[in-house]
Amino acid sequence: MASIQLRKRTNTLIVDFYYRGKRYREQTALGDTPANRIKVQKLVDRIEADIAAGTFNYIQYFPTSPNARKAMLDEPEKITETTANASPPASDPIASSSHTPLFRDFAQTWYAEKEVEWRDSYKATVNGDVYSLLIPHFGEKVVSQITKADILAFRAQLSKVTARGKDTLVSSQRINKIFIPLRQILNEAADRFNFLTPFQNVKPLKFRKSDIKPFSLDETRLIIDSVRPDYSNYYTVRFFTGMRTGEVDGLKWKYVDFDRRQIMVRETIVNGKEEYTKTDGSQRDIQMSSAVYEAMKQQESATRKMSEYVFCNLSGTPLNHRNVTRRVWYPLLRHLGLEPRRPYQCRHTAATLWLASGENPEWIARQMGHTTTEMLFRVYSRYVPNLTRQDGSAFERLLLQGSGDRPHSSDMVREIEEESHE
Repeated sequence: MASIQLRKRTNTLIVDFYYRGKRYREQTALGDTPANRIKVQKLVDRIEADIAAGTFNYIQYFPTSPNARKAMLDEPEKITETTANASPPASDPIASSSHTPLFRDFAQTWYAEKEVEWRDSYKATVNGDVYSLLIPHFGEKVVSQITKADILAFRAQLSKVTARGKDTLVSSQRINKIFIPLRQILNEAADRFNFLTPFQNVKPLKFRKSDIKPFSLDETRLIIDSVRPDYSNYYTVRFFTGMRTGEVDGLKWKYVDFDRRQIMVRETIVNGKEEYTKTDGSQRDIQMSSAVYEAMKQQESATRKMSEYVFCNLSGTPLNHRNVTRRVWYPLLRHLGLEPRRPYQCRHTAATLWLASGENPEWIARQMGHTTTEMLFRVYSRYVPNLTRQDGSAFERLLLQGSGDRPHSSDMVREIEEESHE
């Protein structure tokens, strides 16, 4: 009679059965889940059927088990060269490390299967990390033999490497990004070859998030009024629509609806290539304010006949954001005496100005391409009091509204205290 047992120390399933009058226990690498119990039960059923029929071959079921040869000593005719090197069935949940591929081979398989899901820009990032970092380090290891200790040692090694083109060490945030494909590769291998993933309880490193630094309305106006005339419309749109860099650089005239005063975000430019937007939620219709509408009308006169792109260079191709940032953006901030900030702060500025003006948060979230208001409040709300100079005064006005000749709050508190002592 065969049964399924649980090894509590590792929370993995064990096949417990009797063969030729002796009890045997074979540990699997499967955790105790309903799905895994179904897998192991199928194996148990096959073992029982083969034992009953007299066709059970221990080595075929458990080729790497030390019990296999002991069990077969009484049946030397079954220990042939074929059975001694036999592999378990492809569906067998007891697959051992000797039948799993090298990390190098499986990583390449994983990448080939997954790349169809990714944008070109993300594909290039993952490709670089997998082939430049992960395969050189783990490539010759069998995937099932990579341990948690190996992963933590690799992470510690990365933390001591100088970042490319910088004088500082690789950041915790960057290490976390490198670990995303590593985690996915090993988790997928564990699922396919039925071993416990070594990534259990390996948490991402904590890192200090950089503060956003939006511009004030006065600074925004100063930048738009001071920038080169051929970029005035560009920055007006960036500051007052909250569009991402790739979205505004990839904006085409066919996605501009002057009648409805809407900009339809449908595509983006990343590394010079047209791509789908960052997320499905990024597909949105942005309402044009009067300032944006006027800027877009002026831009229409300048570029509509020469290019399908709203903002383009003299050859009609999309702007190169690195070139614009280096030659226009940073020199302008230095000239105006403003703190150097990435152009992405234009997007943050739009959000804080909308919030400060009292716009509906749900409307703002839709304009920004957020599916909920959660990120809006988490990232931007702390700037609202400083921009509106409210700082709780609205609540004070509510308390005082209609109070008439009511006593001051301090007097009320004193009266209550006096009554409590009587």
